[in-house]
Amino acid sequence: MASRIYADRKIVIISTFLVIGFIYIVRLFYIQVIDKSYTLSANNNVLRYVTQFPARGLIYDRNGKLLLYNEAVYDLMVIPRQVKDLDTAELCRLLEITPEGFNERMKRARDYSPILASAFEKQISKETYGYIEEKLYRFRGFFVQPRTLRKYPMSIGAHLLGYIGEVTPAQIEKNPYYKQGDYIGISGIERAYEKQLRGIKGLKIRMVDVMNRDVGSFENGRYDTAAVMGGDLYTGIDAELQQYGEKLMNNKRGSIVAIDPKTGEILCFLSSPGYDPNLLVGRVRSKNFGELNQDPVKPLLNRAIMGQYPPGSTLKMANDLVGLQMGVITKDTRFSCQGPGSSPIKCTHNHVSPLDVYMAIQQSCNPFHWQVFRAILNDPNYATVKERYDVWRNHLMSMGFGRTLNTDLAFELKGNLPSSDVFDKIYGKGHWNAMTVRSLSIGQGEVLTTPLQLVNYAAMVANRGYFYPPHVVRSVGTEKTKFASQKNVATINPEYLDVIVQGMTEVFSGAHGTARAYKIDSLTMAGKTGTAQTSSGKDNSNFIAFAPVENPQIAICVIVEEAGFGATWAAPIASLMIEKYIFRTVKRKEIEDRMINANLLNN
Repeated sequence: MASRIYADRKIVIISTFLVIGFIYIVRLFYIQVIDKSYTLSANNNVLRYVTQFPARGLIYDRNGKLLLYNEAVYDLMVIPRQVKDLDTAELCRLLEITPEGFNERMKRARDYSPILASAFEKQISKETYGYIEEKLYRFRGFFVQPRTLRKYPMSIGAHLLGYIGEVTPAQIEKNPYYKQGDYIGISGIERAYEKQLRGIKGLKIRMVDVMNRDVGSFENGRYDTAAVMGGDLYTGIDAELQQYGEKLMNNKRGSIVAIDPKTGEILCFLSSPGYDPNLLVGRVRSKNFGELNQDPVKPLLNRAIMGQYPPGSTLKMANDLVGLQMGVITKDTRFSCQGPGSSPIKCTHNHVSPLDVYMAIQQSCNPFHWQVFRAILNDPNYATVKERYDVWRNHLMSMGFGRTLNTDLAFELKGNLPSSDVFDKIYGKGHWNAMTVRSLSIGQGEVLTTPLQLVNYAAMVANRGYFYPPHVVRSVGTEKTKFASQKNVATINPEYLDVIVQGMTEVFSGAHGTARAYKIDSLTMAGKTGTAQTSSGKDNSNFIAFAPVENPQIAICVIVEEAGFGATWAAPIASLMIEKYIFRTVKRKEIEDRMINANLLNN
């Protein structure tokens, strides 16, 4: 009986071992013959994983002109542990680097990882790559990885388009999409539309022999993934107008911003002095960036959205609109040019008195607008000056002042439109009045605006009370951006905007208009000059305008820093820009030549 039991146990044990052995055999067969993933893992030492960087999306102007495209370059990659029997002198000669530079690069690569690939030399040109490719088999552990760099065919729009640069460790930690050596949008619409422009990376697995030679794709590319190019951007920029504006602002400090009032699309966006965007591309980027950053005229500063200027007389119509809305003045109200008694704000123009709002805008009368502001802050319908000021400020904020406009450009500043609490803190509650903050009535004092805010304000007036957020990109591929559906309505009745538009029209067409020298007979234009004193004691030349008055197609702001009167520099530049955009040519060559050839940098 016992022998019988032992025999059965023996059969069970043998059967168990046979079953387990069979399972192992089947599994080994599956691993070695059918499933290649283990082969892939085991052959890491003879396989090369090459990231396929996608080309970034292209950028076009409103007429289909290419503003920016891609050019092929190459990164020389290294895997430190695979580097053997290297002819260092020959590699240094090909790359035009010193032995010290070679050692520095190798140390950086080892510090990153001895077994992972990293960039040894970045952004090698096609010509240099041609020389290296022929001899690459001699440099074990090295291989070339293609990528693309940006190219700017018209060399315009540096602040608008922005630039790209290598990702930082902080950016890599924040977003796992990026790896060391990747590039990312740093400024402009390159930054704002990074996700849409960057595309999707791909991967190629190549087999390499012991001589560092590529012998083909692994498994016929079964595990490869293709890179997907980024989306193309279609902007509202008019490339010809942008180029013309940069020409007019040569050797001047300031900004020009122009938009289409009907949509909020930015037609021209420039900061001057500017720079050729091609300077911040490729291997020369670091050197050029350092030089631009040290330049005393600050070409890297984006004055269009980061320059904060006193608006001067361009703000006067905003005061008039609030006064009309609050009912403290009407379109027929007249104030003396001399002001009440010993007025603290004097008139700098010789004209008739008293004036109505139309004539006050046409001739930019300081005392008139001071008295409008005084009437607002003395309005008996409100108990305190704080309440009256808050009403004034809220109306101006509805016009786009004192806040960002939610454009699609990074680093937009909001200017300064101080709250009543600020004045309470400075002067004490109940201890300030219209006289205390009188400078605000003529766009001086604490109020600061950006060129983008001023052109948006001009567009709001052109539209008789509303605006769309100023924006550069109208669509990504075929998908339109949403800015044109985000209508902002100012807290001013349209009937009062008609009053202001008539006054601004007379700035060009009136017998005493401050910009009458720059009117175009075949085109109705509305504008306002501004001369704003700066902390240096010199005056900025400001001007805002739109045209045609009946059916506005362009609104514009021009600021020329420390250049004097608004009518001397900013007004003629703005009128030339309007002429260029509407008629596509400029006939007033004498004015054009004077603006182009003027050098105001040493004023």
